[in-house]
Amino acid sequence: MLCSGQAGGPVVTAPVGLSFWGGVDPLNGIVLDRHHPLAGECLTGKVLAVPGGRGSCTGSCVMLELILNGVAPAAIIVCEHEEIYTLGALIAQVFFDRTMPVLQISREAFVLLGQYRFARIEGQTLILSDEPTTAMPAPSAPIAQEPGGHDIALAPIDRALLAGEHGKAAQVAMRLVLKMAELQGATRFMDVTQAHIDGCIYIGPASLRFAQMLRDLGAKVRVPTTLNAISVDRRRWRELGVDATLGEPASALADTYTDMGARPTFTCAPYLLDSAPAFGAQIGWAESNAVVYANSVLGARTMKYPDFMDICIAITGRAPYAGCHRDEGRRATCAIDVQMPEGADDSFWPLVGYCCGAIARHEIPLVRGLENTCPTLDDLKAFGAAFATSAGAPMFHIAGVTPEADRQPDLPRTILSVADLLEGWKELNTGDAGCIGLVSLGNPHFSASEMHRLADLLEGRMCSEQVKIVVTCGRAVFEQATQAGDIARLDAFGVQVIQDTCWCMLGEPIVPPDTHTIMTNSGKYAHYAPGLVGCRVRFGSLADCVEAARTGAVSDNPPAWLQPATTLHPNALPA
Repeated sequence: MLCSGQAGGPVVTAPVGLSFWGGVDPLNGIVLDRHHPLAGECLTGKVLAVPGGRGSCTGSCVMLELILNGVAPAAIIVCEHEEIYTLGALIAQVFFDRTMPVLQISREAFVLLGQYRFARIEGQTLILSDEPTTAMPAPSAPIAQEPGGHDIALAPIDRALLAGEHGKAAQVAMRLVLKMAELQGATRFMDVTQAHIDGCIYIGPASLRFAQMLRDLGAKVRVPTTLNAISVDRRRWRELGVDATLGEPASALADTYTDMGARPTFTCAPYLLDSAPAFGAQIGWAESNAVVYANSVLGARTMKYPDFMDICIAITGRAPYAGCHRDEGRRATCAIDVQMPEGADDSFWPLVGYCCGAIARHEIPLVRGLENTCPTLDDLKAFGAAFATSAGAPMFHIAGVTPEADRQPDLPRTILSVADLLEGWKELNTGDAGCIGLVSLGNPHFSASEMHRLADLLEGRMCSEQVKIVVTCGRAVFEQATQAGDIARLDAFGVQVIQDTCWCMLGEPIVPPDTHTIMTNSGKYAHYAPGLVGCRVRFGSLADCVEAARTGAVSDNPPAWLQPATTLHPNALPA
């Protein structure tokens, strides 16, 4: 039992994981993710059965809002290790006295769920029926799997924190870290050198109440701590026309975390900061793309920590020694063979990342076949963000590219063909050919090198009057690009650069209300935008985005390097 309780209702099941952030509306419980089999389904009062989570760490915040708004699922059943759903439910139970059980069962038992219309959780028992029931369990009812079960060795600092010797806030935080350690099966804790907080995104009043409660209890971070992109441009939201009903609580949430000692970095790409962790550093990061990049590209070590757990780790400076913090938890468990098609542009990297994530799910993949491609750090950023969108795994390896990509010949192998990439491209391109109203860039936040490349691509061109082009970035990158002269060059073209926030938090008026189609080079935003802002998306390279901004229109044809895939067998690798 991941989170205790009793509940029941109609069963709603799907074979793929669901990200609650960007995937479920916290106000009404309806599935927003247009790419998910349950798109449009209302989860309120139902027993949701999915293998596990995927995508954003912010799902725990959404879960808490759903529960406190009275529109959450009655219960959730998973068969994979799941922390994001669980932590949101635990916070609701411990701090707000609201219960939503989360149950983990075996994979064998999970497949039985589709045979029944109703389910009820009572303690460790799952009751399945074709009619609403509180009766005795069916003979085939699966029993919950108990996570953890290991004794946890407590160091003197752990005992002191739990005893309240470092204050009430640190005591509360350490209790939550202890609960997470039990779920993860950890046997001890360790120090972290830094933290990154994703919970500073304003989802609703519950996330603000939780942060203010910790602050009012005297919480202060014990390790250097950076803040993720927030829901508004902290210094300019009024100027940008953001409604005060969002701007004021979003700003208050950001201020609450800075009151606790976090740096107002406000970026979803903390790996671009001068404080980026070194290889082998033990850290406590949240934000899915940041976690994946830190683990995979930098070789730092962090779990994919849910929102709320991030601040608890920052306050205590302690984390469970489990998962990707350990050598054994970083090894590849599957292999994906892929080759870069001849003539591929920079859109290859987010596309292949998205496809690899869908294949890997919760497995850590070793991607082979790209040893001689020489991706840039921006390419790897795009790959990782898209991978983290479609996968639940905390990291990946690319043979010959990432620092821990050991060759392991006996891994289960999947071939990702050019035909498969074409199918992924079609999934991300939900908009029709024709006019666009907005070009969206910077999800994750743009780097200084991307700013410079965009300015070069725009040199000597004119933007269509019908198109708005917007870039999001962190404050540090904005300063670098300003000093390099690139912000002035972008201003001359009419590019709007917004700091502090990112595309997954932006709506009107940044996204004009009459916009039907958005052009982006982000695999992550191409996935989330249809559900978040109700717009269709065209996905392509940075050069494609510039051309769309110039002409105000896009084609519905795939790029030339993908078009030969229509003649290949689905399992064939390109020559």
